[in-house]
Amino acid sequence: MANSRYDLVVIGSGPGGYVAAIRASQLEMRVAVVERDRPGGVCLNWGCIPSKALLNSAETMEAIRGAAKEHGIEVGDIRVDFQRVIARSREAADKLSRGVRYLLKKNHVDLYEADAALSGPHTVALKPAPDKTPPEVSMLEAEKILIATGSGERLFPGMKIGDGVMTSREALVHDRLPESLVVIGAGAVGLEFAYFYRAFGVDVTVVELEKQMLPGFDAEIAEELRRAFVKRGVKVMLGHGYRSMEKRGDRWAIALDADGQPATVEAETVLVAVGRVPLSASIGLERAGVEIGRGGFITIDDSFRTSAPSIYAIGDVARTPLLAHKASAEGIAAVEIMAGIREPGFDLLTIAGCIYCEPEVATVGLTEAQARARGIDVKVGKIPFRAIGKAVAVNQAEGFVKLVASRQYSEVIGCQIIGHRATDLISEVVLGRALETTTAEIGRTPHPHPTLSEGIMEAALAAEDEAINF
Repeated sequence: MANSRYDLVVIGSGPGGYVAAIRASQLEMRVAVVERDRPGGVCLNWGCIPSKALLNSAETMEAIRGAAKEHGIEVGDIRVDFQRVIARSREAADKLSRGVRYLLKKNHVDLYEADAALSGPHTVALKPAPDKTPPEVSMLEAEKILIATGSGERLFPGMKIGDGVMTSREALVHDRLPESLVVIGAGAVGLEFAYFYRAFGVDVTVVELEKQMLPGFDAEIAEELRRAFVKRGVKVMLGHGYRSMEKRGDRWAIALDADGQPATVEAETVLVAVGRVPLSASIGLERAGVEIGRGGFITIDDSFRTSAPSIYAIGDVARTPLLAHKASAEGIAAVEIMAGIREPGFDLLTIAGCIYCEPEVATVGLTEAQARARGIDVKVGKIPFRAIGKAVAVNQAEGFVKLVASRQYSEVIGCQIIGHRATDLISEVVLGRALETTTAEIGRTPHPHPTLSEGIMEAALAAEDEAINF
């Protein structure tokens, strides 16, 4: 079979890979993308998009079951077609996957649906992928190669998927509601699915080794979310480490350890959400001289270049945080650095972290504790959602907005939000941080009323000791 030569070959078509490929094509590179699954990668097909469709269904169910009567709306018996719930999420994923395929074609990016492996610093070997037509060529040559293979679900040793044990991937297509569920792991993925299943009436227990939900997040945010989950009827077991599990009849018994004291929790179904691992194995990194660091992450420099000068890496396979929008931003940065139109470097503190349960959580920059640990003298402005007129009007008064600013210059260095539509609200602060805005500037900028965004303004005023509505 004939070989094909490109300026750039991208391995992986997720939100890092396909965005990088399109930007490279805009910069007049000849580009190919290799994808073994479906265009869009894990995010569009098995992560961000279908899970958000499910969470939208959960939010709708929660509104009908819990809030309708407060609005004077009487509903009868509620019937759930859970197969339709799952099918709708798959339709959203399919639509966007087709959209990525179209965008690649529109931008003159060649798509090879195949398994890819590095065979050298400038060559990528192609093999047939499951359920795919064999590729037209067996080898791609490239001046540069960008690895954007993402990450996969992590399991504890000895765990096996099936018979009621799932990761998020299986949960996205599991079209039968269990009677009870144990979620192992209280990170973003685990909490989103815990919220989803609880909204549909499942008896949910969340188990987490650390002493707070969302380990690594602001402690006040984590505690506020714990209270919200408990209020919704979710059992939360913090400080409980996983030991083992066994099937007892039609239920799973999960053995736990709480500071040396044994505990057991049982459920029909188990969802394992204990993190993700970079997909750096089996792609021929050793043949190309690419160094792998701790945890399986590919080692990169400030230009996203690996230890092999012609090979670059972005997204989940390269470093944390494992977020789609970070991968997209890194993809654009990497190809612009390759093209010589951008200086090396990438500020990870500009990347917002978002959790899409209800109430939502969104953060960017430093927390108060992180800033103080760095020796920064800070001031904090905090406003509860119950002080925001729109939040009260729409019956979404859970949570708060917290802004962290340097005391010397009032520059905003961090923000943490828990509340309705937090993941949309955070973008104002992301932009503000990029422009080195201050709490005084945000506080004196009129925000439309009534909107949830007034919470940002009020928190900024609070940091200046000028809060009006709280």
